[in-house]
Amino acid sequence: MKDGFIKVAAVTPEIRVADPIYNRKKIMEKIEEAERQRAAVVVFPELCITGYSCGDLFFMDPLLEEAKQSLIQIAEDTAGKNMLVFVGLPLAYRGAIYNVAAALSNGKILGLVPKQIIPGYNEFYETRHFAKGMGEPVEVILEGKNSVPMGGHLLFVPDSLPELKIGVEICEDIWSPQPPSISHALAGANVIVNLSASNEVTGKDCYRKSLVEGQSARLICGYVFASAGDGESTQDVVYSAHNMIAENGIMLAEAERFRNQSVYAELDIQRLNGQRRRMTTFQGSQGDYREIPFHLKKEETMLTRFVDPAPFVPGQEEERRKRCEEILSIQSMGLKKRLEHTNCRCAVVGISGGLDSTLALLVTVRAFDLLGLDRKGILAVTMPGFGTTDRTYDNALALIRCLGAELKEVDIREAVRVHFHDIGQEEGNHDVTYENGQARERTQILMDIANQHGGMVVGTGDMSELALGWATYNGDHMSMYGVNASVPKTLVRHLVRYYADTCGNRELTDTLFDILDTPVSPELLPPEDGKISQKTEDLVGPYELHDFFLYHMLRLGFGPEKIFRLAVYAFCDADYAQARYTPEIILKWEKTFIRRFFSQQFKRSCLPDGPKVGTVAVSPRGDLRMPSDASADLWIARLEACLE
Repeated sequence: MKDGFIKVAAVTPEIRVADPIYNRKKIMEKIEEAERQRAAVVVFPELCITGYSCGDLFFMDPLLEEAKQSLIQIAEDTAGKNMLVFVGLPLAYRGAIYNVAAALSNGKILGLVPKQIIPGYNEFYETRHFAKGMGEPVEVILEGKNSVPMGGHLLFVPDSLPELKIGVEICEDIWSPQPPSISHALAGANVIVNLSASNEVTGKDCYRKSLVEGQSARLICGYVFASAGDGESTQDVVYSAHNMIAENGIMLAEAERFRNQSVYAELDIQRLNGQRRRMTTFQGSQGDYREIPFHLKKEETMLTRFVDPAPFVPGQEEERRKRCEEILSIQSMGLKKRLEHTNCRCAVVGISGGLDSTLALLVTVRAFDLLGLDRKGILAVTMPGFGTTDRTYDNALALIRCLGAELKEVDIREAVRVHFHDIGQEEGNHDVTYENGQARERTQILMDIANQHGGMVVGTGDMSELALGWATYNGDHMSMYGVNASVPKTLVRHLVRYYADTCGNRELTDTLFDILDTPVSPELLPPEDGKISQKTEDLVGPYELHDFFLYHMLRLGFGPEKIFRLAVYAFCDADYAQARYTPEIILKWEKTFIRRFFSQQFKRSCLPDGPKVGTVAVSPRGDLRMPSDASADLWIARLEACLE
């Protein structure tokens, strides 16, 4: 349960209809299996102690009595097991029969949750057997003098992880117009378990899956769905054991149907609670809910869930291409509106032959095409300096030519030398003044050319650079509209690659692929043997790591220790990453990220306008309201403890 992770399981035992004694043994076998897997929450199907498909046998006293005794026995057998177990059974109470989910932990029956929505349509005839469950809890005596609360408004809360609150609904509940899980979530439940017996018909699995994913998304919760399977009666229908575990709209684990396959996954409770805190429209209300405490020994949850090393980039090619097209459309539509509003028919873009300026030019071309403007109205300005290499210079010229923009070349070297002379800067002193002097000279040129032509300077800097402050204040930091301001560096590459794959121009494609192969560099220091001498990722660290840190810090609000743990898991342990980094290297660059992120906020506090394209952005007018003088000491101190 370290870092808010809790391992859950959706389990379907092989059963016999109307044989609680046999079913009890099979349920206990699955509980033993789940214990070996170290699952803390285990969910079985609806009415699994008897079988869902008993029909009028539910009216028979022998079945009801043996189901109750089997429940008591299963509860006793959970003694000493570090888990919360949910099993389903029919229960007679005050002249009616209820379809209930029983919560069991450490030898005790903690509570009984009755089904709220009772179906009586098509192949379902539960209204013939079961009464609608009550909401407010009542006390039920199962055996002896000890009573157990029964009602829909029960939440189960472990003492070792009080931020975890578990609510229960049963099968049809989620299919209804107003599922009980809505009120559960508003009362604080961040995990919903569903004991189900959902039969199969063609295409139903897709809709069922969409329900589970959708409900977990709208409620910002974990959702554990355990369904009946092989062993139920096939007199009229078939059950497939379609077990699922979802978290905030993402399917973490899904069983192969018709196999009674158990599925396991770790739910991130910290992530869910953090998302809810950010959603000001998620306003809870306790109402008449009762919280039932139970004991769980706190232990570290071993992760098996996928942690994406590239959270900004979709893993599937089809989805990635769709995302790229969507982002390019957002960027170009944003610029289109700004050009229209200012009645501007000229855009000025500084072209270096690098990735960011390439993307900015591609977006500008799209915006001009949308407006029906001549691409010659795009002034693509290349400004060779002390660090410019032949490769980037040639690529800049080829890119401009292929896209049909107007080329303007301004060599900045002499102007910078004059400036250095004026301020007493030695040209051989390659310090920050040497570098920033070139960047500010370029920005001055772009702004003045824009004034000459009644144009607008389109910014090229990306979000990763803004997060790190890797931009010259009032240099490349400034523009009149920053089209890349919320695009992370790891995604810039895919956007350019997507354009290369789809443009239909062989020369442009070849140029774009060469730009993609060029090391990321500001090219502010003289080349060595004609090649780039200043590689950004050697100086500030790999962008794939920084984008990982950025996503988990801003999007999810995680602390530095949890981000470090996830980064080690994603980049060191996972086969996908092939151990590209050691934990020590990750720690080093995460410290760099934190220090720079805090110290460079002043640059983000005065960003130019630019379109938000994803769930993370650093605009001071939108997603990031942060003081420029906040201390990073707390974050650094917590991070440094990770390897102690």
